[in-house]
Parts: sequence; structure tokens; C-alpha cells
Amino acid sequence: IGGGLSGAKGNCKPVKIGVADYGMNVWDGGLLDTGQRLEALKAIGYDGIERLEASDSAQALHKAGMFRRLGMDFGTCRGPNPELSFEWTAAFGKDYVWLNAGDRNPEILYRTSNLMAEAAARWGLTAALHNHLGSPVESQAEVEAFLEACPRCQLILDTAHLAGAGGDPMALLKKHAKRVHALHLKDFVYKDKSIGLDKWWDRLRFCELGAGEMGKLNADVLNAVVRAGFIGWAFVEHDTHLRNPVEDLALSRAYVKRAGF
Repeated sequence: IGGGLSGAKGNCKPVKIGVADYGMNVWDGGLLDTGQRLEALKAIGYDGIERLEASDSAQALHKAGMFRRLGMDFGTCRGPNPELSFEWTAAFGKDYVWLNAGDRNPEILYRTSNLMAEAAARWGLTAALHNHLGSPVESQAEVEAFLEACPRCQLILDTAHLAGAGGDPMALLKKHAKRVHALHLKDFVYKDKSIGLDKWWDRLRFCELGAGEMGKLNADVLNAVVRAGFIGWAFVEHDTHLRNPVEDLALSRAYVKRAGF
């Protein structure tokens, strides 16, 4: 496992490189024009965004057609309730739905996550949790405890949320690479390292890949999961932008290309 900024070669399966566009929504004040966003991301080399979001089935169908027309794709769907999220995700041929850790205590999180994994499986889907600072699945120990307590669940591994909590993504992959269903590739810089994780948003800020504390770690993670047989989406994510998000995302796409993808 490892390898720096050199791509996995040989018979590795393709990986789609997309954008988890939360930070774009923060910058723009919301998702104002799906088609314009997709065209802008396609122009700088991305394959799509993580989620098709809609308020009803008619809008979901319209958006799915728009993705197809523009030659872009998405990883999963989010509707106004979990059941519609399952239905749309399955109907559009995608394979996973999000679990949200939220602010719930671990016992409730494990119970509801296991129930959601069972419900998702009835649609032929995987339920995957996104580790996040400030949630019950923040530290490396908490990630591993979740994976043990919820054996049918997978992980949307966020590299910088784990590293920012003091974790080691590469060490996690040595144990649990097969449990990674999607990636959030992310980097961060410290704003004030003296501030604790209880105010993590004041402690650190996310940035383009290669510009922060992560260095070549995101490239190592991407290569490691592919060597372990990963087939799926790797989403670049910048939770915060200080300039036009497309500029930051173009730099991150160049980083991923240097890693061989």
C-alpha cells in the first residue's frame, strides 16, 4: 500500500472521478443551475457529482435525463425521505445510499444504520456512512467501532475528516479497504491548531488537493483502494472555497491526474 503521485497500473478497474459539491453550494448560496454546474465540471475533467437531489419523482426523472444528455453521471440519489432515496437510486441503476451519522449517540446510530442497511439491501443497494468531524464517527477508533457494529454497512471514506481527527487513512485501509464503497478526497490547512476538535471548523479549513497537510496522502489512498479491488466513485470535495470553486476543483483534478486517474 502506498505509492505517492504515481497511478495504479496494470489490470485495475476504472474509477470515476467526481465532485461532492457541498462547498460549491456554500459558495453559490445553493444549487442554482444543475446543468450549468455539470457543464463547468465536465470542462475541467470530472465525470459527475455525488448526488442527484430532487423534491419529487418528476424532478428526479428530469434531472437524470439532464445528466445523461450532458454526458455526466452521479453516484446516488437523495430524496425528501429515505424510501424515495432507495427507490430513485435503484431505479437509476446506482448502488449505494448515504447513512448520516448526525449528532446521534452511537447506540442509536448503530441500530438505525443496521436497519437502513437491511432496507437498502431489499432494493439491491449498499448503505454507506460518511465519517465526519463532529459526529459519532469522527476518530479512527470510532470508524472501526462502527464497521464492527454494522457489518452490512460500508464506508464513504473522507480522507481529511479522518486525518483532521488524528486518524491515519492508510492504516485504516490495511484493515478495511474492502469496506470502502466511495471516497471523499479532501485536503486541509490549520487555521489555529491550538483549538480543539469540539470547534473543528475554527481549527482547520479544507482546501484543494495537495495544498494542505495531506500532501500526497490522497494519491496514496486512491492507489491503495484500487489495488484492493475498488470499483467506484472518488469524489473531490472542498467544504470551503475562498475563490471561484471551479478554480480550486481544476487544481484538485490535476492532482488526481498526476496520481494516474
